[in-house]
Amino acid sequence: MDCLENAGRLKAKDYKKCVLYSTLSPCDMCTGAVLLYKIPVVVIGENSTFKGPENYSRQRGVKLINLDLDECKNMMRDFIRECPQLWNEDIGV
Repeated sequence: MDCLENAGRLKAKDYKKCVLYSTLSPCDMCTGAVLLYKIPVVVIGENSTFKGPENYSRQRGVKLINLDLDECKNMMRDFIRECPQLWNEDIGV
């Protein structure tokens, strides 16, 4: 959602041409933003650390591409180890 806010005000037709890149599978809130803005494609770095409502996104017409990158998995593993409180706060644990 932060990337959408930082993109500034775009026209609806512009979002329909966008590809959103995310380290993790989008959570419920970010999935809602993808659907609201009608972003057609989301590229996911990996979804083993966290998996959002991917089937729901697909059912609503969003193309999800999971790159399943070890680099993203390692980065998230390190982040969770170094900042467990922040991870648990963000993920809702």
